[in-house]
Amino acid sequence: MENESAKLGLNLKRIRAKKGISQGDIARTLEVSRGFISTIENGRTNPTLSTITKLAKALGVSTDELLK
Repeated sequence: MENESAKLGLNLKRIRAKKGISQGDIARTLEVSRGFISTIENGRTNPTLSTITKLAKALGVSTDELLK
């Protein structure tokens, strides 16, 4: 089974691309570096629940959609 960080990263990348939002756009909204967003998308970090919630809000989706 794919690990949870990798699933989150794939969902983030898929939803972001579908909506035409860049990593930079998300980074500016969350006030983090673009590299941090890349790290999440590549499954190399476990973001906090607070960060996951902010990501979902920035993408206009539920946290459930982001984590499924």
